[in-house]
Amino acid sequence: MNILVSACLLGVHCRYDGNGVMQEGMKRLSKEHNLIPVCPEIFGGLSTPRDPAERVGEHIITKTGHDVTAQYTKGAEEILTLCKFYNCHYAILKERSPSCGYGKIYDGTFSGKLVDGNGVTAQLLFEQGVMIYGESRIEELITNINKC
Repeated sequence: MNILVSACLLGVHCRYDGNGVMQEGMKRLSKEHNLIPVCPEIFGGLSTPRDPAERVGEHIITKTGHDVTAQYTKGAEEILTLCKFYNCHYAILKERSPSCGYGKIYDGTFSGKLVDGNGVTAQLLFEQGVMIYGESRIEELITNINKC
């Protein structure tokens, strides 16, 4: 089975701060499934490192006040194309991210406060029927896949 995964969760140094950390469970998951690494921000044309950004309504705004909504939208569309190409029904995405966060994201004030909501990519994938899991739910995904 092919599973989309935020590349930063596989240790790729593509987060806004230039970091990435291999998450527990990924190696085990990769033994039985194909993990497709993706980074919507990079696919949307943003560099690494980059200014932190948060979702403010329908816009993605950097901490320095730049609107990067177009880049996040382009990245989300590119990821959807890959998702369809690889026939992915599951995705493991970076929690709280304005792109990949699912269920809870930062509130747009850069204060660390969380609100209900989804990142741009997570929302687009969810609307297409992809099951979204954050990195804290990798074990749950493994259990659910094994039940199929």
